[in-house]
Amino acid sequence: MNLNDLLPNGGIEALAGQLGIPPEQARRGAEALLPSVLGGMGNNSAALETHVDALGGAGLAHNVVGGEPTEIARGNALLGGIFGSKAASREVAGQAAENSGLDPALLRQMLPILAMLVAGHLSSRSGGQQGGLGRILGTVLGGLGGAGTNGGLNGGLGGILGSILGGRR
Repeated sequence: MNLNDLLPNGGIEALAGQLGIPPEQARRGAEALLPSVLGGMGNNSAALETHVDALGGAGLAHNVVGGEPTEIARGNALLGGIFGSKAASREVAGQAAENSGLDPALLRQMLPILAMLVAGHLSSRSGGQQGGLGRILGTVLGGLGGAGTNGGLNGGLGGILGSILGGRR
């Protein structure tokens, strides 16, 4: 599994443009944050599809890459459903900062936008089928758990989530 499978076309560029950073820095931040975002989605997969649909489904990603101002409040609401608290989101950003060398404040800004990109893209890939988002997420998480390289997204998922979410399901 690589970053291009998890984000829509132009996702990294849109992320970089919104944050005023070079695309390579946006890529590094996304790679550091994605295991926790995806794992949090997996831990809450039962309610995730309804939550994502209520926030705009595939439109979440389009809101980021489409040129109009990104509605960060939708990304923050999505993070609330993924991690449960702002403290957990801050901890995710802090852990990602240690792994990427990027400023935790930048990663905190990146987190809601990245969550919108991922949730919207996976929602569009589900084709609107009931339970489709959960199936796609299961495939993605299965790919992350495998050996080998996957665009910097392997390793550390269980440890990061275990420490942040404390086994919350």
